[in-house]
Amino acid sequence: MSGADLSRRTFVFGTTATLAMSAAGAASSAGPPEGGADDLCNLSAMDAVTRMSQGALTCERYAAALLARCRSAQELNAFIALDPARVLEDARARDRERLAGAKPGPLFGLPIPVKDSVNTRDYPTTAGTPALRHFRPAADAPVLASLRAAGAIVLGKTNLHELSYGWTSDNLAFGAVRNPYDPTRIPGGSSGGTAAAIAARLAPLGIAEDTEGSIRVPAAFCGIAGFRPTTRRYSTEGCVPISPLFDQVGPHARNVADLALFDSVAANDGRPLAAAPLKGVRLGVVRDYWFTDLDPDVERLIELALKRLSDAGAHIVETQLPGLGELIARTTDGIQNHDVRIALARYLEKYGAHVDLETLVAQASPDIREVFRRDVLPGGANFIDEPTYLEARDRYLPALRRSYREYFAGTGVAAMVFPTTSITAPRIGATAVDIRGRSVPFDTAVARNIAPGSTAGLPGLVLPIGLAPGGLPVSIEFDGPAGTDRALLALGMSAERLFDPPPMPRLEHDHR
Repeated sequence: MSGADLSRRTFVFGTTATLAMSAAGAASSAGPPEGGADDLCNLSAMDAVTRMSQGALTCERYAAALLARCRSAQELNAFIALDPARVLEDARARDRERLAGAKPGPLFGLPIPVKDSVNTRDYPTTAGTPALRHFRPAADAPVLASLRAAGAIVLGKTNLHELSYGWTSDNLAFGAVRNPYDPTRIPGGSSGGTAAAIAARLAPLGIAEDTEGSIRVPAAFCGIAGFRPTTRRYSTEGCVPISPLFDQVGPHARNVADLALFDSVAANDGRPLAAAPLKGVRLGVVRDYWFTDLDPDVERLIELALKRLSDAGAHIVETQLPGLGELIARTTDGIQNHDVRIALARYLEKYGAHVDLETLVAQASPDIREVFRRDVLPGGANFIDEPTYLEARDRYLPALRRSYREYFAGTGVAAMVFPTTSITAPRIGATAVDIRGRSVPFDTAVARNIAPGSTAGLPGLVLPIGLAPGGLPVSIEFDGPAGTDRALLALGMSAERLFDPPPMPRLEHDHR
C-alpha cells in the first residue's frame, strides 16, 4: 500500500468514526426527530427551510438526521471531506440566530454538499486530484458565499471525476463514487458525489458544476433533477476550471422548486416562479441527432414521456438541426483541451495552490495523466494548436450558437426535448457499452446528447422519467434558448408532475 493510499484510508476511517459519534450525540441531545430520521431526510429543501425558519424543526436536529444518513451511505463514497462536528456547530449557530430574532434567509439552516472543485474557506479543495489534497483556499467561491449569506451550511465536499475530466466519477485517487440505485454502477460525472448524495437523501440540494454534462449526466444516472443555467448566469470564480467558455456551476436537487430556490439565490433573481401551463407550449424534437442509437429501455421511456407531454397539451414539433454533429466535432473537445492548460494554470497561481500545472499533471492518477498527455499538453497526439483553436472559437462556435438561435426563432419552441443519455448507468470500469447488440464507445453513449447544449451556452434541465426494468433511472432533458432560465424552470415544474419520482434508494445499511 502506498503512503498516499494509507493517508487516504486513515482519513476516511477517522471521518467515519467522528461522524458516527457526533451524529449519535447530537441526535441524543436534541431528542428524536419528528416523524423519524427518514422522514426528515425525505424533506425537500423548501420544506426543510420553512420548518427551520418557523422553529418547527431545529437546524441541529435536521443536520443530525442528515449526518446519520451520511453514515449509513458510506459505501457510496460520495464525500471526500466531511466534518460532522463543524456541521453541527454551524447548525447550532443558525438556531441561536433565529432565537435572537434574526430574519432567516431563503436557505436558512440548509446543509448543502459542495462539489470538491468549488473553493471553500474551511475545507480543502482537492478537485479530486492528489496534488491538491491539502490545498486550502483563503475564501469561498462567490457562488458559495452567496448561499452561505442566505443561511446555508456546508455539508462537506463531494467526490468527483478527477479534475472534472470525465463522466464516471471513478476516481483513482479518492475512490470511485457509487450509484445509490446499484453500487456496482457509476453515478455519472464529473459531479457524481453531489448527485449520489442528493439521490440517497444525504441532503436535498447540492452544488455541482457542468462544462460538458457534469451536472446533467449524474442527474440522469442517479434519478434526480439537475439544472445547468445559461453560461455565466452564476459566477464560476473560485472554481477549478476547464474552459471559461463552457464552465458553469449549477444545482442538483430532487425537484424543480428546489432548483429554482438555488437559482433565485445564486442569480440574485427573486422574481416569483410558478408552474407554466403545458397546454399549447411547443417542444422541439430532433430525432436524427438526439434519438439515434438509444438503449431500448431508454427509448421506450422517452417515447412514453413525449406522449405524456403531448397528452398534457404540449405540441411536439419534429424538425432537424442540419450540421450539428460537425459543429460539435469542431468545437467542444478541442476548445476544452486547449483552454484547460491555460485556465487551470491561472487558477493554481491565483488562489495560491503552491503547485504548477506540470507538477499537478505529474502527480495525477494514471488515467488523467494519460488524457492530459494525449489531448491537452504540447506533443500529444490530439494537441490543439493555436490556428485550429482560433478557428474553433471564432468561426465554428459562433456558427453553432447562431444555428441554435435560428432554430428557436424559426420553430417557436420553448425548449428542445431529448434523452439525456443513450443508456442507463454503466458498470464501474466500463469503457464501451452494448446497445442493441452493437458495441458503442462509452463517450458516445454518455456524452453525445449533452454536448451541444453546454457548448452553445444554453440552460439545460434534467428530470427523471422512470426506472428501466433493471431498476436504474432514465431521464429527459429540456434545453431552452440562452437567457430563458426562469421560464425553463417554470416549464419543468409542470413537466415533472407527469412522471413518478424514483423511489428512495435502499442503502446497504437499510438491509440490516
